[in-house]
Amino acid sequence: MPGIEGKGMTTVRHLLDRKGRAIFSVGPEDPVLEAIQLMADHHVGALLVMKGAELAGIISERDYARKVILRGRSSAETPVWQIMSSPVITVSLTNTVQECMELMTTHRLRHLPVVEGARVVGMVSIGDLVKAVMQEQQQTIEQLESYIHH
Repeated sequence: MPGIEGKGMTTVRHLLDRKGRAIFSVGPEDPVLEAIQLMADHHVGALLVMKGAELAGIISERDYARKVILRGRSSAETPVWQIMSSPVITVSLTNTVQECMELMTTHRLRHLPVVEGARVVGMVSIGDLVKAVMQEQQQTIEQLESYIHH
């Protein structure tokens, strides 16, 4: 079936073009409470931890649940650097959705910062990837249906 193969090569660049490149971040010294508030305000499950322009780590709701709540720490007094994940696994604009999913599965991650050179240009989540896969499958179904009906 000509034309159907070669699909499914959605890249991180495509995902960011669709969803936007907004980046939400905190500093390593900021209190965890501030990070959680920012996640709630922006409806995201993770934030980049930036030391100036440098990516220092990533902090997620999961880090908070496991490293603050379960250990009985104070989210107002614990600095982000104590619970952030570091070093961070990142992807580039040319990585494919498939490659991102493999990284997330292997390393049990839900968020991947996107870097271009040393600069952070966005973030992709497992939700973004699932949405992209569903759109690809829908396009394939439509192509197959039109192929069958002609």
